[in-house]
Amino acid sequence: MNILIALIPALGWGIFPLIAGKIKNSQPVNELMGLGTGALIVGIIIAIIHPTNSNLTIFSLSLISGIFWTIGQSGQFISMRNIGISKTMPLSTGLQLIGNTLIGAIIFGERTSGSQYLIGTLALVLIIIGVSLTALSKDKSAKLKIRDIILLLFTSVGYWIYLSFPKAITADAQTLFLPQMIGIFIGSIIFLLVSHQTKVLKEKATWLNIFSGFSFGIAAFAYIFSAQLNGVITAFIYSQLCVIISTLGGIFFIGENKTKLELVATFVGLILIIIGAAIQ
Repeated sequence: MNILIALIPALGWGIFPLIAGKIKNSQPVNELMGLGTGALIVGIIIAIIHPTNSNLTIFSLSLISGIFWTIGQSGQFISMRNIGISKTMPLSTGLQLIGNTLIGAIIFGERTSGSQYLIGTLALVLIIIGVSLTALSKDKSAKLKIRDIILLLFTSVGYWIYLSFPKAITADAQTLFLPQMIGIFIGSIIFLLVSHQTKVLKEKATWLNIFSGFSFGIAAFAYIFSAQLNGVITAFIYSQLCVIISTLGGIFFIGENKTKLELVATFVGLILIIIGAAIQ
């Protein structure tokens, strides 16, 4: 049963990009606004079923971390439209793993011995190689460009901050959940206003993307229970299986074209990313 719970985050986080990618006429702003709304609904339902105590400091910081998450997700949605899901998700996941590893080692002191630094470095090398393989393309027009990497690199800072907040706050994850979902919704509103695209509130694609928000929110809450039942490291490793679901889903479900060589390279790259996540 514990393993089944551990697989829910991987399933939910792997599926929500595919839901967004399958919705007709869906643009990044539709996807972000719909996801933010769906995630908020899940947060409210969970809070009603399982109320928790919080204080203003914890609530505010958790809300801010949710806003930062939308920065990361906006970059991911834009990248999905530019280069496809099967290239975006491995690169995005790799950048998250690299950033979180470095933050854990440098800021939170999670690496305390030479062997830990050696293993951590090996993990980062495997992740970088894996990401490079998934980006392999014989078609010059489909090749990953520097601007694509820069977009995901800068917006991934939002993910890094979002994932670092729980480490910096003394509170259980369930207490952080609702304010983080509120923050994600507020961040989505901010993105909508800054991009001057309030008209998307009337578009069907926005409201259909609420289902991707349900997928994300359920996965995020299941991750809390997985961490409690299986431990943070095991829960994190299982959650990273989402990159396999989203990448292969982009190829076989969305229909993103790859040659046999590119397909083999993608498979090998995904394996290296998962190994890197597992040993770090």
